[in-house]
Amino acid sequence: MTQPAPLLLPPPRRLTRTGDGLTLAPRGHIIAPPAVLFEAQTLQSALHAAGLDWSLAAAGDPATPHITLVLSELVGHPQGYRLFISPHSLTLTGSATGLFYAVCTLRQLLMQYGPALPGLAIEDTPDFPARGVMLDCSRDKVPTLDTLLALIDLLASLKINQLQLYMEHTFAYARHGAVWAAASPFTGEDILRLGAFCRQRHIDLVPNQNSLGHMERWLKFPQYNDLAECPAGFEPPWGGPWRSASTLNPLDPRSLELVAGLYDELLPHFTSPLFNVGGDEPWEFGKGHSRAAVEQRGGRVYLEYLQKLHRLVTAHGRQMQFWGDIIIHYPDLIPELPGDAIAMEWGYEANHDFDGHSALFARAGIPFYLCCGTSSWNSLIGRTDNALGNIRSAAENGLKYGASGILNTDWGDNGHWQPLPVSYAGFAYGAAVSWCLSASSELDLAAALDVFVFRDKTGTMGRLALDLGNVYQIVGPAHSNGQALAYALQMTRAEIEQYRLRAPLVEPAYRVDVSPAALRRALARVDEIMQPIDGSIMQRPDATLIISEFKQAAALARHGARWLLLATGDEDESPLALENELRPLIERQRLNWLARNRPGGLEDSLARFDGLLVEYRRAAGG
Repeated sequence: MTQPAPLLLPPPRRLTRTGDGLTLAPRGHIIAPPAVLFEAQTLQSALHAAGLDWSLAAAGDPATPHITLVLSELVGHPQGYRLFISPHSLTLTGSATGLFYAVCTLRQLLMQYGPALPGLAIEDTPDFPARGVMLDCSRDKVPTLDTLLALIDLLASLKINQLQLYMEHTFAYARHGAVWAAASPFTGEDILRLGAFCRQRHIDLVPNQNSLGHMERWLKFPQYNDLAECPAGFEPPWGGPWRSASTLNPLDPRSLELVAGLYDELLPHFTSPLFNVGGDEPWEFGKGHSRAAVEQRGGRVYLEYLQKLHRLVTAHGRQMQFWGDIIIHYPDLIPELPGDAIAMEWGYEANHDFDGHSALFARAGIPFYLCCGTSSWNSLIGRTDNALGNIRSAAENGLKYGASGILNTDWGDNGHWQPLPVSYAGFAYGAAVSWCLSASSELDLAAALDVFVFRDKTGTMGRLALDLGNVYQIVGPAHSNGQALAYALQMTRAEIEQYRLRAPLVEPAYRVDVSPAALRRALARVDEIMQPIDGSIMQRPDATLIISEFKQAAALARHGARWLLLATGDEDESPLALENELRPLIERQRLNWLARNRPGGLEDSLARFDGLLVEYRRAAGG
């Protein structure tokens, strides 16, 4: 009987079926040179999980059952590998990195076939040398070490080779304790442990410290406030209430002194040759202390600040990465960027102009990554089709214009309410298309999630996660950077009414349908999707937690729909009933948070529910 074709994540570039396969003996030897001990141990663990007891050796009797790891640079790519299975041999060939990836592929085969492996030959190389994931660890949620170690293992198994922990105030800088006191920050020891764990798994742990904008957690303190571009705060360009200072004054030499001190302390904990200095969204740029300079010299003020950061980074022997959203507005200045600085061109909608922006960097000879996203933030339950379209566009345009990497980001805007597993689909798809876009065109993502991520024997969770992430389309996919059911939970009745009245006036592509009929369809669809979750059988130690997290995210999305119904005049919704529903949801949010994350930031995040409770009491006449 012919064995079914293997499902692999990411799909390999070239797989050929070669005839009869190999049934592994209960015992045998893994023959590997000492330089790849960890890779051999990883294979040994995979064999043990398949019920086989194989030992390690650097040499052995070829007449006994054996698997050979051949350390070789002659496979056409420093991360490439060959995997060959015939009735008489099983050989893995590659550099240390390539052998690790070969072991990851063989482990996936063992998960599907057990000891009876199909005959096949795989020759595999990646599209992009850098395939990264970035986690937001500053918008309230700082993961525990156990959470990060488990996630790193998962990402490594999918051939992700770069990890960034986005930080604003969540490293325990020795001279700045007031800034991180309530944040449960990463310590130097944490970073050293994470770095060692990553290096074993061929992941580059890249330091990431924002250095211009998004500094509100610093500038709110009196000892730093006078470094702000607008110390008294600013009116955000998107409207809404006055906001506190968030951007350093790029002309004040003390701003650079502060940043230099942070680099001096942070960077020795990392071995990566790269360093992401941020620089995105300096909302107040040119509106305060630098107003006159920007009026006179425009974007050159920003460029000069980047050049100063570059000199600091270069002095530490690192290569600078920086977010590309500001310099893209000054295309004439792009050729003046330092030639080795890596522009991180980001955009998180499926229609983001990766094409036009990539062309600018490529034409100027500036190395660049394309940075897409999981679309988990401001969504609670994800935005599946937007995420997949955004990630695929990044890979397509990265190949078209010669990007040196893909960075798949996972942000935590507005309290980081979404649970980590909502992002798994985006991580998995990003891993697939950044490894080999052409081979991923027919990927059954739901099945791959079930087998390799959720480990669900019933085949429930992969489809559930993808379908739940598409509920946003019922109430309109147009909401940029989030979706209506999530945004509503942080909006007053007056704000909802203002938005509803304004919606018919905007372009059709930006409208969101929050009609009662649409909201009731969304409620029914969430219930339908979630119905089978308790029947899932996930072979993961956190299976019970994942079920709780998806139930919580779905319940909050349902609550958002019910609040929208109440706020727009639906008489079937009661403010008292909604308040009674919300309070236990807040408590479950607390418990789920603490299961994966440190306590710092939790109270700030939960406080974002307070406005909704006030609205319910007001609506009830309290």
